[in-house]
Amino acid sequence: MMTPAQADLYKRICDFKLDPPSAIFPFSDKLAWEYRWTGIYTYRVIQEYKKFVFLAMVAEHIVSPPTAIDRVWHLHLLYTHSYWDDFCCKVLKKPLHHSPSLGGKLEGLKYRHKYHQTLETYHKYFGTPPLDIWHNPKLRSEQFTYQWIDRSQFWIIPKQIGLRKILSNVVAMFV
Repeated sequence: MMTPAQADLYKRICDFKLDPPSAIFPFSDKLAWEYRWTGIYTYRVIQEYKKFVFLAMVAEHIVSPPTAIDRVWHLHLLYTHSYWDDFCCKVLKKPLHHSPSLGGKLEGLKYRHKYHQTLETYHKYFGTPPLDIWHNPKLRSEQFTYQWIDRSQFWIIPKQIGLRKILSNVVAMFV
């Protein structure tokens, strides 16, 4: 399905290393740590990020990533020399800007449309995407209540456990 120029671009993208060999805490470890992903899932999402970037370069429409790939992209953007100097200038040979949503119902509808177009283009080049990464756009993994929490200072207790069970366990410790 790819032209020779597209195949060359995809090879360059795939060959690009996000983890510098000298890094003590490399990109992929930081990504896994920040989102509590397994090493295998992190590796898979990075591979899908590279496919997404390829789609962004070849699609005739604006592409939109699923949440996991957007997280990789956000972290990669923080590595400014790697992203702009090495990846965009040398690998992609042009800039790839990130344009976040402005929020609201109309933006949500635009996101769904762009996301479905992105999935169609993905199918054209790569077949069926892995559903644990390329989620249904109605099932966004982050809500408006999402926020960063320092786990070294706070306990995180899932609501499903229930306050009654937690209190009974605390009481049992002192009885």
